[in-house]
Amino acid sequence: MNIPCILIPALIGLICAILGYLLGRMNCNTDDSLATTLQAELDACQINTKNLNKRIAALEAELAARTIITTSAQSFTAPTNPLLLFEAELARAVMGEKIKENDLTIVEGIGPKIEVLFKNAGISTWHELSEASTEKLQSILDEGGENYAIHNPGTWPKQALLAYEGKWQELKDLQDNLRAGKE
Repeated sequence: MNIPCILIPALIGLICAILGYLLGRMNCNTDDSLATTLQAELDACQINTKNLNKRIAALEAELAARTIITTSAQSFTAPTNPLLLFEAELARAVMGEKIKENDLTIVEGIGPKIEVLFKNAGISTWHELSEASTEKLQSILDEGGENYAIHNPGTWPKQALLAYEGKWQELKDLQDNLRAGKE
């Protein structure tokens, strides 16, 4: 028998076995990171559920307090600016960083200098930013100078509304599809 005829298939088999083992180990590691990601999302959902249950109880109490019984009928006075509770833990779990309430820089495309411009113009909360028109935001930027005029505030009110309402996962998903605040 010829030794190279036996040795070559044996070496090829050994190399294939090693490659198969390494590929299998690599696939195993991606399953662990997927499980970690899914567990983090599950934890964020559980925190959100607890917070929503607290909010429901608070809103029910507020509804009961605002219901006025008159002699002719029962009436309800709706608040003009509903109070939404800011949950820093949930924001941190979803966004992956510490978030301060009404920090305008959480909005993709707004930096510290633009935040100062908006605060000087009377827009200092997520709620106020969410209610501002794109034209008003652009005029504030234009007044700030040509360095700010290049920014496009088209998605800023929507992002601010999601932050104000505590919809952190939706905000993160939206921001993942933005580039410097633009779609």
